[in-house]
Amino acid sequence: MPNIYTTIARESITHYLETRHFLEIPAYAPEELLDRQAGCFVTLYKDGKLRGCIGTIEPQQGTLAEEIIRNAASSATEDPRFPSVKIEELEHIAVSVDVLGVPEKIDSKESLDPKQYGVIVSLRRRRGLLLPNLEGIDSADEQLDIALQKAGIYPDEPYQMERFLVVRHKEQDEG
Repeated sequence: MPNIYTTIARESITHYLETRHFLEIPAYAPEELLDRQAGCFVTLYKDGKLRGCIGTIEPQQGTLAEEIIRNAASSATEDPRFPSVKIEELEHIAVSVDVLGVPEKIDSKESLDPKQYGVIVSLRRRRGLLLPNLEGIDSADEQLDIALQKAGIYPDEPYQMERFLVVRHKEQDEG
């Protein structure tokens, strides 16, 4: 059975690439996507490699469905690390949607488990986030180092840390 989160994300990407307009919330969107607000990240993979990832730490839209729609389109067209996805590429792209739980403040990296928790680091207006359970990230030190780099924060600066859980929705493997 297809995953409704990734189905909406893929439909959003296709619609945006074809029209340059955001998808309207589909009529088939379930109540869980309409009655809830949450931050989410949409990640694209091509041939197993990262192809785009954009998300929101806190909700920016009125519903989780709208959050997925906006972030999906943005992941395909606005990730500064990659050129915009071309419509011909879509059949080679796998979509993942991570819905973020509420972040909780932590005092030390000993409270992190990179397989279970994502991390947010912040110092004044600089903020960096790393999702949990990413291939090649096996320690809290590695997780923190990457999040700090993303935020432009030096490790010796007095930054704050938060951790969060995610529910990851992945497209089902074909075959």
